[in-house]
Amino acid sequence: MKLAIPDFISNSYFPAIAAVELGFFAREGLDVTLELMVPIETAFEGMRNDTVHFVGGSAHLMVGGFPEWNGVKLICAQSQGMYWFLVVRADLGLRHGDLAGLRGLRIGAAPWVAMGLRRLLIEAGFDAAENNITIEPIPGAHGAGINFGVTAAKTLEEKRIDGFWANGMGAEIAIRNGIGTLLLDARRGDGPKPCFDYTMASIAVTDTFLKNHGDAAGAAVRAMAQTHRALKADISLAGKVGRALFPAMEAELIVDLVRRDLPYYDTVITPEFVTAMTQFSRDAGILKGYPSYGDVVADGMSTYWRSR
Repeated sequence: MKLAIPDFISNSYFPAIAAVELGFFAREGLDVTLELMVPIETAFEGMRNDTVHFVGGSAHLMVGGFPEWNGVKLICAQSQGMYWFLVVRADLGLRHGDLAGLRGLRIGAAPWVAMGLRRLLIEAGFDAAENNITIEPIPGAHGAGINFGVTAAKTLEEKRIDGFWANGMGAEIAIRNGIGTLLLDARRGDGPKPCFDYTMASIAVTDTFLKNHGDAAGAAVRAMAQTHRALKADISLAGKVGRALFPAMEAELIVDLVRRDLPYYDTVITPEFVTAMTQFSRDAGILKGYPSYGDVVADGMSTYWRSR
């Protein structure tokens, strides 16, 4: 079976990466391989063709392949909360939380990720369009095999953008190298309260997969829960995974990034999250209807969310 993720050299989907590399899927009897698939639409096509069996990505973007949540379900979370960071050039002299300082700036963000920043700013009373804030992709930063956050940090250093909204790895590189300043961390209380539940890192499968391989879906959830527990018990496992898969610098950083994320490692998907995420999706214009909790989350998977 194949598990596709849209970002690799990052902490965003690290639980899924670790579940494969540390053998937790195998322990549950699943032969799962990991594949970076960019753009995410490639993974959706694979899901429809039954060549991709699991997608580990942002919950809200599943409607990009399955409009109105028709034919797809979330089976568990990889972590709780929207997990992107807004970093701006250090030489701009902006302070943490200074949204007014964004006026006239160019912010790099991948298309589905940018939705979160635009909505966050609107709910904070600071509409991007009204304040001449440009939020757009970084040319060449989102191709196959390219990590958006790491590339964004390099582009920031070259001053081709004024800031970026991207993953924790890119943010950490920019901040540690002294080229960036953290302006917003949505997961840890920055921005309006609803933004925490705009999206989360999740695992999704098709309705057809659930019908034909329901036991495998449950086994995958158990593997994710076991991965969370293992990383919480022994953070050095994150370094083991990083050294096996990442370039040297990113492998060195991943332990600190995962340690910071551990409080958010939980496979649970609550009704409150689904309500907030679908409202965000309507506000962002990617969803028209009002899917129920059961339309979004696979029935029966909650049994395994904290299975031992």
